[in-house]
Amino acid sequence: MRNRYLDLLRSLAIVRVVVYHVTGYATLTLVFPAMSVMFALAGSLMAASLDRTGAPAVLRRLRRLLPSLWVLAAVFVPAMLLTGLPFTPKVLLWLFPVSDPPANYWGGLALSPIWYLRDYLWFVLASPLVLWLFRRAPLPVLLAPYALLAVIEFGIFPDAPPVLREFGLYFGAWLLGFAHHDGLLRRMRNRVLVPTALVLGAAGLAWIVTHPGPRGHDLNDIHLGNALWSAAFILVAIGRAPDGAAWVDRTPVLSRVVTVLNRRALTCYLWHMPFVVALTPLVGLVGWTPRDPLGLAVRVVLVFVLVGVVTLLVGWVEDLAARRTPELFPGRHGRTGAERAATAPASPAPAGAAAELVGAGRVPAPRRAPEPTASRADRLSAG
Repeated sequence: MRNRYLDLLRSLAIVRVVVYHVTGYATLTLVFPAMSVMFALAGSLMAASLDRTGAPAVLRRLRRLLPSLWVLAAVFVPAMLLTGLPFTPKVLLWLFPVSDPPANYWGGLALSPIWYLRDYLWFVLASPLVLWLFRRAPLPVLLAPYALLAVIEFGIFPDAPPVLREFGLYFGAWLLGFAHHDGLLRRMRNRVLVPTALVLGAAGLAWIVTHPGPRGHDLNDIHLGNALWSAAFILVAIGRAPDGAAWVDRTPVLSRVVTVLNRRALTCYLWHMPFVVALTPLVGLVGWTPRDPLGLAVRVVLVFVLVGVVTLLVGWVEDLAARRTPELFPGRHGRTGAERAATAPASPAPAGAAAELVGAGRVPAPRRAPEPTASRADRLSAG
């Protein structure tokens, strides 16, 4: 069964990303390092998928990742070709973005969130081998991305390829997702986890304060500070994640919002930035300054409305990619965990198990077939 706390965390990350791109408030990146949280949650789900199906989980992840990108490309690539983008073989990167796909002068900003899919793609491809290594040497493997980033940031390897820099910046969060899935974070005692988080957070904050970027203390410009601060945040927010958040489903509106944002996370992420770019020139037309609070609030609302519209139009592609029944508005007719458990097939007990329990005086001998129990698929989070 899905952990609604983690679903809520992912939903908050999506909302934070959209609000940040509209407002540009650097403080938001410190309060909630959303991209690292999203990579950590994705790493946990990737480890779960590899445990269930092995190497084929990579193809399954790619199947869920790429169709939403192809829908976006079907709209914007022809538009960019008609407005000056040269047609070269690099355009094919829009089908499989192992590197940044080409864009023209307006598409470069509107489609800038594609970097997340590029990194996600590389992390998925690397996961089978790295998970194998991680389970044999957890600490060295976990420290490797941070060491790589430090080598780059301190100028020892200044000309590192972009993909290596991204591994240093965000793959540590992905590996913390592995640690969450394997229960390593939960098994850490508070006397270890809390001081570790405090030291990482203090080191990250010190680096952020002493190495401001072009936008001040925006984490997106301060890579080493970003990685350290995000690691501290993940240790607390995910390392001490509760088993669930039942209160989310006790509020129907909140429950539906969390469900929709999780089922349509990729659509919301890919499509929000074009609307941010399109609405920005309207600020001057109505007499607002770029930092006018009312103008920012109106733009945030309009972006969410437009993302909602495009989600209704093309979000069902995520259902097809996940091999779910397509829905315009996810979660409308979902069954509860109790309903699914009631209809799940029973798994037979091991031979002789009942006799051993009776002999130990713990339970009476069964007089009828055991009640159905929830299937393994219902106990695991959806991959």
